Amino acid sequence: MIDYKNTLKLIKKIDWKLILIVLAIFAYGLVILSSATHANQTGQYKRLIVQTLAFGIGTVIVIFILMIDYNAMGKHYKELYAVSIALLALVLIFGSDRGGAKSTFNLGILDLQVIEVVKITFILSYAKIIENHRGKLNTLKEIFDVVIYAVPVIGLIIVEPDLGGAIIFCCIVFGMIFSAGINRKILIRAGVIALVLLPIAYMCMSQYQKNRILGFMNPEDTSIDGNYQLMQSIIAIGSGGMTGKGLYNGTQNQEDFLPIQDSDFIFAVVVEELGVVGGTVLVVLYAMFLLRMIKIARESKDVYGSFIVIGVVCMFSYQIIQNIGMTMGLIPVTGVTLSFISYGGSAVMTSLAIIGIVLNVGMRRKKINF
Repeated sequence: MIDYKNTLKLIKKIDWKLILIVLAIFAYGLVILSSATHANQTGQYKRLIVQTLAFGIGTVIVIFILMIDYNAMGKHYKELYAVSIALLALVLIFGSDRGGAKSTFNLGILDLQVIEVVKITFILSYAKIIENHRGKLNTLKEIFDVVIYAVPVIGLIIVEPDLGGAIIFCCIVFGMIFSAGINRKILIRAGVIALVLLPIAYMCMSQYQKNRILGFMNPEDTSIDGNYQLMQSIIAIGSGGMTGKGLYNGTQNQEDFLPIQDSDFIFAVVVEELGVVGGTVLVVLYAMFLLRMIKIARESKDVYGSFIVIGVVCMFSYQIIQNIGMTMGLIPVTGVTLSFISYGGSAVMTSLAIIGIVLNVGMRRKKINF
C-alpha cells in the first residue's frame, strides 16, 4: 500500500506554496496565542508547547499520508464511513463533557475532539459516494440518495449537541454535491424546502442554541446569555483601530474581559492588539490558503481527488468565515475555532492531516501549472 520509491519521485511535485502558507498562518497563531494565554505575564508556556508539539506530530502524520495514494484510501470508503458513525456514537456513550457537549475522549495529555477525526474519515468516504453518483443528481430522489448518507453523521453531531460542527458538515456535503453538477432547478427547490423547514429546525434546538440566535438578533441586550461576552469581543475589535494597541497590550485580552480568548474569540485578540492591519494580513493569508487548494482541486487527475479537496475547502472556508464573523457580531456565535490559530492540539493535528490529504492529491496530478 505504501510505495516509498514512487513517493520520493512524487515529492518533487508537492505544493510547497501551500506548505509555506500553512507555516505562516501557524507562526502567526503562535505569536497571538502567546498573548491570548498571557504567557508573557505568567511565564507559563504549556499551551504554546502543546500547540507546537501537536504541529510536530501533525507533520509526521502528513509525511505518512503522502506515502499512501489517496485512491487507495478511497477504496475503503465504506469502512471509513462506518468509522465516522462509530466514533460519533462512542463519544456519546463514553466521551467527556466539554462546553455542554459530549464531544471528546480524555486521553490524559490530550482531549481528542472526535469531530476533528471524523472530518477526515467523512470527507474521504463522502467524496467517493459523490463520485459514484456523479451525473445522477437530476431529481430530488437522486439527491436524496446521496444526502441520506450524511444524515446519520450530522444527526449524531447535533445530538452531542454541536450545532456549529453540524453546520460544518452540511457545508462539506453541499459543496461536494454542488460541484458534482446538481440541476439548478433542483437546487432552488431544495433551498425553498430548507427555508420552509427552518421554523421546525428552530423548535428542535436546545434553549442554549436558541439563545445564540436571539442574541444575534438583539446584540445590545446583555441579559441574553452570551451577549455580554460578545459585546466584549466587539469592544476589543473596535478599540484596536487601524494599527492596534500593540502586541501584549490589549486591555480586553490582558485583563480577561474577552471570553475564551485563546480559542473561539482569538480573532478579537488579533484586531485589538494588531489592528485592522493585523486582521487583514491574517485574512489575506487565509485567502491565499483557500485559493491554493482550489487550484489543486482543478488540477486533480480524477474527480475523486477534486471532490476531496472541494470538501476540505468548504470545511475551512466555513470555519474561517464563521469564527471571524461571530467575533464581530455578524454571525450567531457557535463553538467554531479559527484554523491553525486557536488553541487545540487535536484540531491542529487533524487539520494538518487534512492538508496532507490535499497535498497527496496535488502531488499526484497529471500536470503542474505554476
